[in-house]
Amino acid sequence: VRLVESGGGLAQPGGSLRLSCVASGFVFDTYAMSWARQAPGKGLQWVAGIYADGSETHYQDSVKGRFTISRDNAKNTVFLQMNDLQPEDTALYHCTKDNQARPLVFEYDSWGPGTQVTVSS
Repeated sequence: VRLVESGGGLAQPGGSLRLSCVASGFVFDTYAMSWARQAPGKGLQWVAGIYADGSETHYQDSVKGRFTISRDNAKNTVFLQMNDLQPEDTALYHCTKDNQARPLVFEYDSWGPGTQVTVSS
């Protein structure tokens, strides 16, 4: 399994970023995918998840209405559109692979090295 994230950077409060993750080494369209983040000094926090076929998406309460997860199974890619970014969104964002197609609870058995998102004026 290989997951490679990109798209992070510096954004001002209220700004937007779009993260991408290209996956390889497994049958992409048979597994749910998620984004998780790790802020300095904190543990890994699940942010958003999407079913293998893209039919359902789920979000952590703090990002609902601001973040959108999507996937392109033809390109083995999952995205995270982040709008109205706030300083508390600053973290290292990881793309993660689930071990099920339609999990009741999103979990991850693999994750990428991450892309840094910093929100600051």
